[in-house]
Amino acid sequence: MDYSRLQESTLGSGQDEEAVTVNTRALIDKVLARYSGEWTTLRELIQNAADASASKVVIRFETLPSHNVPTPQSNDATARLKHIVLHHTLRRVLVSNDGQPFAENDWARLRRIAEGNPDETKIGAFGVGFYSVFSECETPFVASGKESMAFYWKGNSLFTRKGTLPDSQSTETCFMLEYRNNTTSVPNLMSICQFLSTSLTFVGLERLELWLDDWNLFRLSKKTAPSTPIPIPRGLNTKTKEGMMRITDVESQNAQIDAMWINVVGWTPVDISQGTPEAPTGGKSASAPSLRTFFSRLAGSAQSSAAAKAAKDEEAAQQMITENIDGISQATVFIRVNSIYIRSHVSKSFANELERATKKPPPKTTKVAILTSSYDETAASLSTLTGASSTKVAEILMSVLPSRSGRIFIGFPTQQTTGVLAHISAPSLIPTVERESIDLNARYVKTWNTELLSVAGIACRIAFAGEMSTLRQRSCSSGAQVGQPTEKRVDELIPSAAHVLKQYTFREATPLALAGSIIEEAFWTCSAHGSIEILSSRGVLPSHEVRIAAENLSFVSGIPVVPEKLKEQACDFITRLRDVGLLTEMTTSDIKQELEKQALDESQLEELLKWVARKLKTSSMDPEMVRTLLVGTVVALVSQETGPLRPSILALGDIKTFVNTARISSDLPVPSDTIPHRFTKALGIAELLKFGWEELQIVPWLRFLLDARYRSSVPPDQELSSSPAFAGQVLVVVSKSWDNLSQSSKNSVVDLLRNETVIPTKQGMKKPADAYFPSVRLFDDLPVYTNLHSVKEKFLKSLGVRKTIELSVIFERLMNEKLEKRADSRPSWSHVDLIRYLVSVCNDIPEDDIFLLRKTPLCPAEEQDDKSTATPQRFLVSELFEPKDSLRDLNLRLLQWPGHLNAYASDGKFLKSLGLRPYPSVPELINILNQAGRNHNIALYEKGLHYFVENNYQNNYKAFDLSGIEIPFVPIETSEQLALVKPEHCFSDRTSQVLGYRVLRQDMQSHADKLGVRTHPPMLDCAASVIRDPPTKRSRAKQVFGYMASRQADMLPNIADRLGSAAIVPIFAKTSSTQEKATPPRLVSPSSCFLGDGMEYGEIFDYVDFGQDANLFLLRVGCKHEPSTIELTKMITREPARILEALGIDKYLGLLRKLHLNMATLKRDKVLWKDMKRLPFLLAYNEKPMDSPGAGLDDSKLEPYDDDSTFVKHYQLTSAATIVILDDYLSYAPFKRHITVAPQEETIEELYYALGAHSVSSLVEEEPRLGSRRSDQREAEKLLELILERSRLFLHDHSAEATRHDVKWLEQNLELQTVQSISVRRSLRGHNVAQLEKRTATLMPGAKSRVCLCITSDYDTWEVSQVMAHILLYRPRPKDISMFETLLNTSLPKLKTRGYNVDRILRKRQAEEARLAELDKQKRCEEEQQRAQHTLQALPAGGQQPKQTGHVPDTVTKGGDAAGITKMPGSFHDSPDRPTHTAAADPPVKPARGFLSQLSRQLGIEGRQPIAQDLQRMLGGNNGTQRLGSHEGSETSRPNIGADKPPPYSQYDPAQVRGPSQPEAVTAPSNVQQNLSSALAASRAHDSNSLVARAETKVVKEMASYCDAHAAQSLRLISTSAPGLKVFTEASILDPTDFVAANAEGLDAFAALLVGTTQIFGIAKDTLHLYYDFAGHTIAFNSGGSIFCNFRYFAQLHLAGIQDAHGRAQALIYWWVVLCHELAHNLVADHSSNHSFYAEQFVIEYFPSAMALINQMASKTLASPQASTNGSNRALTGVEQAFS
Repeated sequence: MDYSRLQESTLGSGQDEEAVTVNTRALIDKVLARYSGEWTTLRELIQNAADASASKVVIRFETLPSHNVPTPQSNDATARLKHIVLHHTLRRVLVSNDGQPFAENDWARLRRIAEGNPDETKIGAFGVGFYSVFSECETPFVASGKESMAFYWKGNSLFTRKGTLPDSQSTETCFMLEYRNNTTSVPNLMSICQFLSTSLTFVGLERLELWLDDWNLFRLSKKTAPSTPIPIPRGLNTKTKEGMMRITDVESQNAQIDAMWINVVGWTPVDISQGTPEAPTGGKSASAPSLRTFFSRLAGSAQSSAAAKAAKDEEAAQQMITENIDGISQATVFIRVNSIYIRSHVSKSFANELERATKKPPPKTTKVAILTSSYDETAASLSTLTGASSTKVAEILMSVLPSRSGRIFIGFPTQQTTGVLAHISAPSLIPTVERESIDLNARYVKTWNTELLSVAGIACRIAFAGEMSTLRQRSCSSGAQVGQPTEKRVDELIPSAAHVLKQYTFREATPLALAGSIIEEAFWTCSAHGSIEILSSRGVLPSHEVRIAAENLSFVSGIPVVPEKLKEQACDFITRLRDVGLLTEMTTSDIKQELEKQALDESQLEELLKWVARKLKTSSMDPEMVRTLLVGTVVALVSQETGPLRPSILALGDIKTFVNTARISSDLPVPSDTIPHRFTKALGIAELLKFGWEELQIVPWLRFLLDARYRSSVPPDQELSSSPAFAGQVLVVVSKSWDNLSQSSKNSVVDLLRNETVIPTKQGMKKPADAYFPSVRLFDDLPVYTNLHSVKEKFLKSLGVRKTIELSVIFERLMNEKLEKRADSRPSWSHVDLIRYLVSVCNDIPEDDIFLLRKTPLCPAEEQDDKSTATPQRFLVSELFEPKDSLRDLNLRLLQWPGHLNAYASDGKFLKSLGLRPYPSVPELINILNQAGRNHNIALYEKGLHYFVENNYQNNYKAFDLSGIEIPFVPIETSEQLALVKPEHCFSDRTSQVLGYRVLRQDMQSHADKLGVRTHPPMLDCAASVIRDPPTKRSRAKQVFGYMASRQADMLPNIADRLGSAAIVPIFAKTSSTQEKATPPRLVSPSSCFLGDGMEYGEIFDYVDFGQDANLFLLRVGCKHEPSTIELTKMITREPARILEALGIDKYLGLLRKLHLNMATLKRDKVLWKDMKRLPFLLAYNEKPMDSPGAGLDDSKLEPYDDDSTFVKHYQLTSAATIVILDDYLSYAPFKRHITVAPQEETIEELYYALGAHSVSSLVEEEPRLGSRRSDQREAEKLLELILERSRLFLHDHSAEATRHDVKWLEQNLELQTVQSISVRRSLRGHNVAQLEKRTATLMPGAKSRVCLCITSDYDTWEVSQVMAHILLYRPRPKDISMFETLLNTSLPKLKTRGYNVDRILRKRQAEEARLAELDKQKRCEEEQQRAQHTLQALPAGGQQPKQTGHVPDTVTKGGDAAGITKMPGSFHDSPDRPTHTAAADPPVKPARGFLSQLSRQLGIEGRQPIAQDLQRMLGGNNGTQRLGSHEGSETSRPNIGADKPPPYSQYDPAQVRGPSQPEAVTAPSNVQQNLSSALAASRAHDSNSLVARAETKVVKEMASYCDAHAAQSLRLISTSAPGLKVFTEASILDPTDFVAANAEGLDAFAALLVGTTQIFGIAKDTLHLYYDFAGHTIAFNSGGSIFCNFRYFAQLHLAGIQDAHGRAQALIYWWVVLCHELAHNLVADHSSNHSFYAEQFVIEYFPSAMALINQMASKTLASPQASTNGSNRALTGVEQAFS
């Protein structure tokens, strides 16, 4: 199934759309369900204060006394305070701050859910924080500055209303939260103080107070020192892993928090009878059983004893607090805050995603703060404790200085811990909605939070480094030497160091362990050096310099180690250091380093050797460890060994060998790295080998003997190169060991002796290479060796003693002779013979001779051009090339060689080793090509070029960089035979020729990369070429722009901008092709022309079209398809005449229509819009007569208007101020020659209006002249009725914006009258011209701001319609006048056939007829009511009535006229009516003998007829009398209280009651009593937040439902009466203050009366409320348990008689029965028989109390109403006396 298509079909179905609705109450409840914190509301309000830059916050809890426990009568403050804490309940809480008042946007956000603060520097993000107040409060109130806002509910919808505060009101911001119910106990004081103590940690607050009524329980103040910058430690990586954040600055700030609290904060009440702590109000019971206590019993006696000790200490502390519970305790906490400032760098896409999730962009800069306390600051904090409850400071301030784990603060602490003993504040962290934890789930939010947590880890490392730096300064301040603290000083610093290490010992963070892991990882990995500072025995050092000592060695006492006490006190941190590899055990290398720092004496050397020997013997050390240990160890020798180089210092690390006298005699010199024989003579060779030393070998010994230092300091007889005897001894020793030497050793020996004169010859000491064996006799004067009979020949041969003569000798003695013949006349050697000889002895030729061969000219070259010489020239082998045909074609110098030279044969290899070249280099080839081109040697050039490209890979020519070649050698496309350029001066792209660039020759296109030729020329050069030489012909323009289009990928924005502003586009005149060639084009920039055919704007703008490809380039550099509105407008305002001439009137008007469509855009450009109002670019016209152009009327005469002439329109351009809008043609027609009129189009007229044009009606003044008023006005009345009726139809199709007056206004303000005649004089303002016209209808002002439509007897409906159209509409059109005329002249049925909606007019007629019938029925009802009153008055005064059984009759009243049925008290005005009957007349009512008569006697009011009548009227119904009616009054009531007294109730028609049947068992009275109690319990105050459910009732079979009603009103609170009842009014009262002042006496009297009725029921007085409305029938109503009584009824019925006893009794009965009725609504919502039953049961249950109160009032005499300055006090005093 294609769901996408279904979706499109659904969206396009055209059915009604519905907006998604929100149940505000459910939404807030669901949001609050996520807030798990205990003090969420206070947290949000304090955070609001911090965001408002407040310095002080005051929290005040106001309480209510207990209803069960009496208040102590003594003046003991302790007892009163205990009573408040234990027994009072909370009434409300006030949270105020002195921050900045709310701005308008703050008020706006307060009304909207989920619209967070867009300021990225503020913490709020989700916009739901404020709504946490609804967890306790139903109707919060906010006052800030001079404004206030109240919240209230209507059903499930939340509403607000703003107010203005008086000038005397404080400008502080205050939140008033009335608790939903009065059962909320005083909160746990310790818990709230713990919460508040965190409020001054990171936020900018300076003072915070907590009040409980008049007790200042808790006060916090913060003092901060100036911030000091801290340098970022070297080697610390200030960037996060992802690179989003970088630390810029670090500051440190010390702060002091002073706390004062009353001891009751730490008080735990104790139950004396049980001896166990009693849970304070709002807290948890200390004795409540739990799993923890259960398992603690199984833990053993150790835990029991600890718990017992803690309990004993707590008991002692509570004893001290109880003795001085209202005393003051104080404490001071010293803290340190390190602030790390961060700069963020995020991508735009990431910022957009983050803003989508948080409703605010990520901050560019932010900070992270670390709160800690040093050891000294903690000690200082503990020393400031005073007061009886000072032992509780750890509990109160535990959150300021974390003792278990710090928390992450996002303004306030979250549930997330840091893992270390430090608080971390990160305001830019993104929490979850409830702000209790960090969001590490959402993709982009997780990345942001991870980066910020990494910064927090780096911040912890910086803070740690700062603490260790302080310890370093303290350790060095008292040391004997800088950087060398004493052991005593180190011991003093251990507690401080241990405190720091404990603070930064990471433990698992909760609830998200990942958050702690991120912080810890950044802490350990942010250093580039892989080290961390720590206290050691040598002071504070990097951890890589400190070790953990394994044992104590006397000769390594200088190694810094971790003190033992520090390891014990901070073992976890030390262990973690070892785990991460930042701290290690002491190793051999550490001992070695220490040994390197001091010189051992001989005794220490002996001890060291013995210790090493023991270690080796026990295998505790291996030889490698020994060698490592001895390196760098120095021994100071007392006695020196004999020898020239034996120093006084012996470096054991340099000792590598020992002497084996079996190989080297002990009397021969030995090197310094050989240990003296006197130290090794007692040790065997095996033992010495274990030390890692080796036997002294021949090679090192020879190096020692040949060392320059040794040779310069020894006598000549011990110098190897000058003493033949000593040299013979050494050569003999070496010769004996030669066969045992390895090959490498042999090579080393050869290398050492090769260049030394160590061979004694008959010509002196010679180098081995200069000496010959005695067998070489070619020349007699050769130096042959002597006295080396014991030296092996192979040893001497290896040294280089020669058995052949070297080449230099040969060259010198043989090659310098004549080449033709030798001295003995033998033939000379050729170069071929020489090469072959050298090949034969090549293995014996020394390297030096090979080098000489390379530098000696040996071989001739091949002869070229058949040139031969007698003596051919010889060349170096490296100057010649191999004799190959491919090279011979290039005219290179080739080696002369007979026959073929095989490069892989011995001859070829040897020549190649001497430098024979196989191919020419790239520069050589380029020179050949260049020279061939210059000499026009095409054959040579082509051979060279093909050789270059064909051997490019084989000869590795591709590795040569051709970009630096300055010689032209590349062939290009040209008409010439051969043309060469540099590689950078041509390109392989043939299309670049269009810009004049040279192109590589066609056959070389595939080898462009080999020749170093680029594909395209640089884009910048191309752009410069186009700008320098723009195309002037259409064909060239297509080519140039097409080529540039193909290069768009290489076009950077700056190049495109440069091209877009350059004049490169040719604009050709619209002429023939021949003229086009003769007329040069204009050149314009692409940004100033447009693409296309220019059909619409071609006359005013430059349009071009060079083909698809070229157009793409022009679009890229700024050309557009169409001009924008701004561009078009600027062109029109700048050159209106030219454009009008080019376009013509019709197209010009089209431009103006386009401007109208874009007026919103044009208005944003204020300068342009101002110019549009000023400049003459608008098209308007004058109408001139054709027969007399330019002629005008005689302005000095009044004459009838004559429109017989034919007029023509003369269009012109002018400004808006000189143009008028034709809105009244009749006013325009006489003055058309004097007025410049706008074209009659609605869109153009709206544009002209916006620019300042005036209407004709505003310029033409009318002066009506009326004849006498006609006596017969029936025609006017008929027309008025018709106008009102048709106006509804006329206005149906007009919007509210276009409507000037509606039909309701016409009904109240329009009059019509008929006159004898009407004439109107019209004059044009500003012109001396006027016109007089007869009319049949005109408008005149009427009385009292009304208007009068005057007509003649023969009125014209067109003229009437013209007048009415101007009354009803702002801008009537001719079609509007015609439409109104049609409506007046057409009957309703005909209009209906034409599609007009006339049904509502008919419905109004029917409603009017129904209203008249209703008035008749009400009149009959009043007559029925009077008859019923007379019947009650006729009842006998003392007659006995039969007793009632108390059960509900089986039948109820039937019948009754529908007109007489009204609504019950508490109902809406739209409650459903009762069923009606069709009886023609009502039977007379018989005197009742039932419940009401008996009740009258019991109350003692049977003889008081008015009271009895009131009671009978309100409770008539089921007992055979009239039923209770609706609490309704007159609809025409107004704020004048005394006018139009409404009847107290409307009566139902009398009903005939069927006699009771056989009585059945009645319902148990206990069930009814229980239901009545439930109804009383359901009463509540109106400002409660709880959603009250209807009270449950037990089944009473006497109930039967027969109607339905609901109770609700929309009112606003305006005041509180003196007795304490709140006063509400409807919203239409404009000035509530005046209303309260005018009716204060009556309001207070009514409130006192209602408070008296509460004594009857025993309900709280705040469940009753007063309200006032202008009109209506409702006397009282019940809204969710809150009862509202109508003051209007009391004022009109009872206020006048409230001073006498009878009037008070009458009022009391009236409102007592009303309250019985409304209380019954707590059980039954509708007006059914169930409700009637419970209303009567309330009367029966509480009539004794009512009777007692009535008799009490009757027996009292009120204070006389004597004169007083305050009249309201007289009535109030009397009523209070009556009810006291």
